[in-house]
Amino acid sequence: MGYLNRYSHATLVRELCLVVAAVIWWVPFYVLLTVMLKPGSEATKAPFTPPTELELSNFSKAWQGSGGVGLGAAVLNSAIITAGSVLALIAVGSISAYVIARQGPRLGTVLYLAFVVGILLPAQLGIVPIYVALRQVGLLGTHAGAILLYTGLLLPLTVFLYTGFIRAVPRDYEEAAFIDGASRWQAFTRILFPLLSTVTGTVAVLTALIVWNDFFTQLVFFGGGGNNSTLPVAIYSFVGEYESQWNVVFAAVAIALVPVLVLYFVAQRNLVRGFTGGIK
Repeated sequence: MGYLNRYSHATLVRELCLVVAAVIWWVPFYVLLTVMLKPGSEATKAPFTPPTELELSNFSKAWQGSGGVGLGAAVLNSAIITAGSVLALIAVGSISAYVIARQGPRLGTVLYLAFVVGILLPAQLGIVPIYVALRQVGLLGTHAGAILLYTGLLLPLTVFLYTGFIRAVPRDYEEAAFIDGASRWQAFTRILFPLLSTVTGTVAVLTALIVWNDFFTQLVFFGGGGNNSTLPVAIYSFVGEYESQWNVVFAAVAIALVPVLVLYFVAQRNLVRGFTGGIK
């Protein structure tokens, strides 16, 4: 009875607003589900109505790809680039953040602010010189070139996340390791880095999602097609100037969502703790 007495009209309005927000949030998923299961003509004429018949062949067509780019090969290319970029970012970003966090207050602040500025500046400003540079060294449209590119683009974000956590770790751990004869590298790899598992999970999830879903950069550097085309470029190949297979496009998008959902459900605890938990 006490709860019913506290239930007011304002509470009802808030709950109704949350229900409406949840319905609006689910609308894109509903459209994705309906369109990917419809024939081509029905998908364009009535995208919001439930399918009259299930067209499961859309998934096989999506997997076969278009324009000579198979979706299976594109998934593998995206997985290689994403995994390589995440590993490089964790390795380089954690070491760079450690150096910044353990510098003097003046130099450390200057270096930290330099990386923060790198987050604020849009990466599109450097697309043309980066494109020319990768073409000159023969890395344009290759896995190594894409990994190098994403490592540079996302390094400021990675350093920003790592630096805050490393500054929260007391220096006593490292000083105890130095007394026992450990080098600075050993103190970082054996003592400090294991304490950063939470933020490492956060960095891995965030950067993996950014690389996996990025379209503009991959269109510029892999837009010509080929064996190294990534998943967003392969999905875009279904969109033509005169005809677009939207049912196949949505089926390909559904296939592309599966690895992302698996990664999120596996690492969601570290992701949430990375934003709220900190170092205990």
